[in-house]
Amino acid sequence: MVNLIWAAMALIGIVFAAINGTMEEVNEAVFKSAKEAVTISIGMISILVFWLGLMKIAEDAGLLAKLARLFTPLVRRLFPEVPKDHPALGYIVSNMVANMFGLGNAATPLGIKAMEELKKLNGERETASRSMVTFLAMNTSGITLIPATVISIRMTYGSASPGEIIGTTFIASSLATIGAIFIDRYYYWKRTRGGK
Repeated sequence: MVNLIWAAMALIGIVFAAINGTMEEVNEAVFKSAKEAVTISIGMISILVFWLGLMKIAEDAGLLAKLARLFTPLVRRLFPEVPKDHPALGYIVSNMVANMFGLGNAATPLGIKAMEELKKLNGERETASRSMVTFLAMNTSGITLIPATVISIRMTYGSASPGEIIGTTFIASSLATIGAIFIDRYYYWKRTRGGK
């Protein structure tokens, strides 16, 4: 469906440009955007390769396992319906750690696996369970220690200090995550107790 929407938007834009006689500007924008997309992609690939390499070193050194153990008590409190040794917890913690290091592209497959495992716990029902809603809220707001993707974009565009956003990103993402958890818990409480 999303592909159809994008195709329709592109077609409407081309027809509108043809009617208004601005096809030259459209062509120029297409080629300029394609060049910028390649430049951004190369910049992002370099920083992602760097951080994924560091993550692999951290994994081989046992640091990620220690981080996972550190976050497991918190995750157990946030997801009380998930059994203690269920694979979903491992995927949730791995997703959180990848998001903390700003590796959204690496975190996505882990998040998908976590949601698949949570869906199995939910009996493959079409409606989301409490844990699924909580995970979605946390994944969307995710605390970020190092916004690797944004740093790479700032580097690509010649920022004098691409890493200066680390502190503000951490504060903003922490507040967003705390807010998401409070809102999630409020609506859960409202649905189960307050709404009666």
